[in-house]
Amino acid sequence: MKSAWLAAISLALLAGCASKPRAPDWQLNAHDTLERYVKAYMSGNARVEAAEFERARSELGSTGQPALVARAELTRCAVRVASLQLEACDGFERLRADCPPPERAYADYLAGRIAPPDVALLPPQHRATAADTGGAAAIQAIDDPLSRLVAAGVLFRTGRANPEVLALAAETASAQGWRRPLLAWLGVQAARAEQAGAVEEAQRLRRRMALVAGER
Repeated sequence: MKSAWLAAISLALLAGCASKPRAPDWQLNAHDTLERYVKAYMSGNARVEAAEFERARSELGSTGQPALVARAELTRCAVRVASLQLEACDGFERLRADCPPPERAYADYLAGRIAPPDVALLPPQHRATAADTGGAAAIQAIDDPLSRLVAAGVLFRTGRANPEVLALAAETASAQGWRRPLLAWLGVQAARAEQAGAVEEAQRLRRRMALVAGER
């Protein structure tokens, strides 16, 4: 379920763990807490996700390496985009000046403003979305569920999410049991159905949202 950045940071944090001497505790701690953060966030457990992210960021901050801390911030921004929480990625922006170009490009991608020359700096699964090629087909071609939701969120942010993209994102979240993004994507589908006058479809989606939220 790892996003591109979570996978990358996991590799960085665990580099050398199989060799001796034993890897520093911060590597193992940050890796584990960041994974727990993502799981808690996607399930909608606000108390746990906040505590786990702060713990992970503290461990990474102890290294004094901006790129590591930035990747944690980008992971947080990515899961928010996947759940259609589209606020600015302030945590990363405070670190931007000291970050390598790929991190800057990914942040711009999440914000929906990546420059065409920087598309090649993105993880491969996101390049078609960033380049505005493929649409829903490009989203469906992404194997990793979290990366697929992130790409769908970018399409939504940039006004390119058609009904097929919305349905694919909702079903991706549903298949993983990710309550927070599922509610967000179902909510968008329901709102669009209401705007189109599709009353029965909107009511069906609202009932499904109530089930996800434990209200039925």
